[in-house]
Amino acid sequence: MSQASGWIQAAAVIAALVLLHIPLGDYIARMLGPSARDGVRHWRVERAVYRLSGVNPEVEQDWRQYLRSVFALSADGILVLYLLLRLQAHLPYSQGLGGLSPALAWDTAVSFVTNTSWQNYSPEATTGYVAVAAGLGIEAFASAAVGLAVSLALVRGLIRRQTEDLGNFWVDFTRSITRVLLPLALISGIVLAGLGVIQNWDSAHTAAAVAGGTQSIPGGPVASWESVKLMSGDGGGFFAANSAHPFENPTAWTNVTEIILMLIVPVAMIRAYGRLVGSTRQGWALLGVAGALFVLLAVGTGIAESHASGTAAAAAHSTMEGKEVRYGAGGSSLFGVAATGSADGAANSSYDSFTAFGGGFLMAAMMLGEIAPGGVGSGLYGLLMIALIAVFLGGLMVGRTPEFVRKRIGGREMTQVALYYLATPFVLLVGAAIAIALPGERASMGNSGSHGLSEVLYAFTSSANSNGSSFAGFNGNTTWYNVVLGLVMLLGRYLPMVFVLALAGSLARQKPGAVTAGTLRTDGPMFVTLTGASAVVLVGLTFLPALALGPLAEGLRR
Repeated sequence: MSQASGWIQAAAVIAALVLLHIPLGDYIARMLGPSARDGVRHWRVERAVYRLSGVNPEVEQDWRQYLRSVFALSADGILVLYLLLRLQAHLPYSQGLGGLSPALAWDTAVSFVTNTSWQNYSPEATTGYVAVAAGLGIEAFASAAVGLAVSLALVRGLIRRQTEDLGNFWVDFTRSITRVLLPLALISGIVLAGLGVIQNWDSAHTAAAVAGGTQSIPGGPVASWESVKLMSGDGGGFFAANSAHPFENPTAWTNVTEIILMLIVPVAMIRAYGRLVGSTRQGWALLGVAGALFVLLAVGTGIAESHASGTAAAAAHSTMEGKEVRYGAGGSSLFGVAATGSADGAANSSYDSFTAFGGGFLMAAMMLGEIAPGGVGSGLYGLLMIALIAVFLGGLMVGRTPEFVRKRIGGREMTQVALYYLATPFVLLVGAAIAIALPGERASMGNSGSHGLSEVLYAFTSSANSNGSSFAGFNGNTTWYNVVLGLVMLLGRYLPMVFVLALAGSLARQKPGAVTAGTLRTDGPMFVTLTGASAVVLVGLTFLPALALGPLAEGLRR
C-alpha cells in the first residue's frame, strides 16, 4: 500500500471518531454518571450481582474506601488468574498445554489485571481457550472497568460540593461492564467476525502445504477476543503476531476498524466528562488537546516510517521490514500510534523494526502518560491531571489562585498532581536503570548499543504505563524480568490511582467558587495550547536524557 493510503486511513479514523464519540459519550454520561445519591436505577442483572457479592449499592464511599475496594478487587483478580494459569493443564480446551511457570504466571496475571497485557510468551503455544476466555478475557473487562470507575470518581470530585462521597466503586465497576463494555464487545465482535476475523472453538487443523509437507492451521474464538482486546485497552494478542496475524486482522478494513475500537472509548469518555460537568465546551477543549497530540505523533511516525536512511535502503523499501504489505507503512504507523497513545498496546507490525525515530515516537506516546487519548478511563484522568498543571501555570502567570471547574487548586491539590506525575517516571526510569546496570539482565537485549537501550527503555515504559507493547528483540521471559516487570506494572498502575482518588476527595470537600472576569477560561484555544504545551514540556524535562541515549542517538548516527 502507498503512503497515501495511510493518510486516507487516518482521515477515515478521525472522521469516524468525531461522529461516533458524541452519541457514545452522551450514553456513557447517562449510564455511569448518576450514583446512589442521585437516585440511580439498577438493572436486574446488576441487583443480582450486588446480592451475590454482598454489596449495598445505596451506600457511597469516600476516597479511602473507594481505593480499598480497587485494591481488594485487583488483589483477588491477580490471585485467581495466577491459579488459573498455573492449573491450566487441568482445564477443558487446554489444547494439551501445561501450566505456566510461577514467574511467568505472576507476570501474566499482574499484566492483565493492570490492563497492561504484557505477554512474555507465544499465546498459541502457551494458553488454552478457557485460560484466554475465562481468565484473560474476564480480567480485560475488569481492568477496563476499574479505569472507568476511577475516572468517574475524579469527575464527581470536580462537580460535587462539600462532601466526602465519591460514589460506590462496586456500582461503578458493575455498571461499566454491564452497560458499556459488554454491549460494545458484543457489537464489535459481530462486526469483526463479519469482516473476516475467525471465530470457532476448533483445535488446529493439519493441511497439506502448496510446496509439499504439512502446515498447522490454528483456530479459536478470535473475533470475540479481538473485540475485548481492542475495546478494553487490553491489547494482548490471541496469536504471537497479534494484529499482524491474518486471522486477527485480515484486511485494511479490519485494520481501520481495530484502530477505531482502540480509540473510541477513551475519546467518548472525554465527551462524557463534558456532559457530566455541564459544559460540552470543556469536553471539546480536552479533546482538542488529545487530538492535537495524536495528530503530531501520527504525522511524526508516518514521516519517519516513510523515509529510509540512504538511497540503497530506500530502493529496497527497507522501512517495510516487519510490516504487512496489506496495511503498508502508513497503516502500520497509524496503528502503532493508536496502540501506544491509547494504552492498548496491540500491534499489526513489529515495532522493533520501526526506524529509530519512528520507535521513539511510539515511546513518546506512552511517556506522555498515554493521554492521546489514553487508556479506558485512565486517559481521562491523565488529561485532567495535565489540565490542572496548565491551570496552575496559568494562575501563576496572571497572579490569581488557580481554579478549575470552579474548584480551587491549592497547595494540597497540586501536591497530589505532582506526585501523580512523578510516580510513573520514577518507577519506569529506576527499573530501566537497574536492568541496564546488571550484566545478566543486559543479556536480554536483542541488540547492543543505542537500540539495545531502546529495547529495555521501551519495555519499562510500556509496563509502567499499562500499555503492553514491546520491541520484539527484547527477551523478557526470564525470572528476573517476569518478577520485576510485574512489580513495575503494579506500581505504575496503582500509585497514580492513589493520588487521583486523594485529589478527588480533596476537590469534593470544597465549595465551588464564583466565576469572575479574571477566572482563567478552560474551554478555549488558549487553554488547549497551554495544556498541550505543558504535556510536551513535562515529557521533555523528564525523559529527554533517556531518549537522547536511545532512539535519538541511534537515529542521528544513521
